[in-house]
Amino acid sequence: MPSLAIVIVNYNTRDLLAQCLESVYASATHHPFCVLVVDNLSSDGSAGMVSHDFPQVTLIKSDRNGGFGYANNLALRWLASQESLPAQSAGVIQSSGPRPGKQPESEIPSEGTSPFAFPCDYVLFLNPDTVLPPEAIEATVGFLEEHSQAAVVGPKMVKPDGSLDLACRRSFPTPVSSLFKLTGLSRFFPRSRLVASYNLTFLSDDETAEVDSVMGAYMLVRAQALAQAGLFDERFFMYGEDLDLAYRIKARGWKVYYYPAVEVLHHKGASSRKQSDRSIREFYRAMNVFYEKHYAKRYSGLINAVVTFGIAARGALALLQNALRATERKRVT
Repeated sequence: MPSLAIVIVNYNTRDLLAQCLESVYASATHHPFCVLVVDNLSSDGSAGMVSHDFPQVTLIKSDRNGGFGYANNLALRWLASQESLPAQSAGVIQSSGPRPGKQPESEIPSEGTSPFAFPCDYVLFLNPDTVLPPEAIEATVGFLEEHSQAAVVGPKMVKPDGSLDLACRRSFPTPVSSLFKLTGLSRFFPRSRLVASYNLTFLSDDETAEVDSVMGAYMLVRAQALAQAGLFDERFFMYGEDLDLAYRIKARGWKVYYYPAVEVLHHKGASSRKQSDRSIREFYRAMNVFYEKHYAKRYSGLINAVVTFGIAARGALALLQNALRATERKRVT
């Protein structure tokens, strides 16, 4: 019977985290699983709530808010140190990983190397602001079991108003797709395969499709592929980590799928709402990190300069627009 570890990174989302955990433990699944919650130094009592209300959870308390990738890596390193999937909670673990942004290169292996092995078949990366339907885990694990070349699957993510969270299926941000996204042209031509290539809005919301990346808010990954690709790149703080991981997994010959037969509620942006300006800066900084890491070597210095300027200019505009909004209308990303 395939097993999985569910990793949830939390930062000041106590009430939503409780709802998320309730939905996880209400899942109608036969697959054995353990839940690891990494608390990124929350100040709202999240860690205490988990210890008191969900003693079956292994709680990892980070000594700093090192970001999404950093916190996930704390859980993955601990998981890789176990000989078997924990049958019960390991209690509260005080954890201090490498300095954020200074991840050892050995943790992002070259082709053919595998510094990590996990005691489970799958790892589910889950945001605390999600609510799972009972069939989500069973169905997504079943999808990967039936598709041996698939390493990653993500469900249809919907916002509280019922609209699709566009980030749940994406292409990689190439210079062309980024241009259409940053200029806003993709919103005006949502059915164009060229112009709307980043968010794939030309596809039906209910169409299963092979894509470049799904969303880290619910990202089920085959442990074998994760071991090959390595841990999250901690240079990304709160955006871009999922894209980067999907890129490295696909580079090793695996496939990524959007699977809308499963629909997950996503209260998007809950953990970053109180720091909207920072989240905007991190969003555009992540775009720049991704471009420099995966695309800059392919293009001339002139193109790279144009792309870098474009990202910076669009980020500055987003900050200005956010500053002019009423407080209750501040945008997260």
